[in-house]
Amino acid sequence: MSRSAEETNRRLLRARDAMDRRYAEPLDVPTLARIAYVSEAHFIRSFRATFGETPNRYLQRRRVERAMFLLRSTDRSVTDICMDVGFSSLGTFSRVFRDIVGEPPSVHRRRGPLPPAPSCFAMAWLRPSSFGEAPGE
Repeated sequence: MSRSAEETNRRLLRARDAMDRRYAEPLDVPTLARIAYVSEAHFIRSFRATFGETPNRYLQRRRVERAMFLLRSTDRSVTDICMDVGFSSLGTFSRVFRDIVGEPPSVHRRRGPLPPAPSCFAMAWLRPSSFGEAPGE
């Protein structure tokens, strides 16, 4: 791997790490591109080539992963969870949740509490896969 490719990967990882840490905050492509020290267009292209999905889709998936955990481990309302994980619209949250998980948030919640396991294992086990999605998502 060339030195420039390594540097690009480090920059993309820096932006992805920021999404993992700050998923509930309003993050947009200009902000993420600044974190990676690249232009917006280059960031989107490079992120997708490296991680297999757009930055927006990755951030949505991270938010939904957290929502999945909260839905099954708390009794908070779907609306509260929606806002806490970074969505500003319940309709958008429900649509994206259904697209990623395959069922609405309320149905997911009815699956009951999470099994007794360390939360890192439970979250990894419940993590929706990005494989099998149609191109462009």
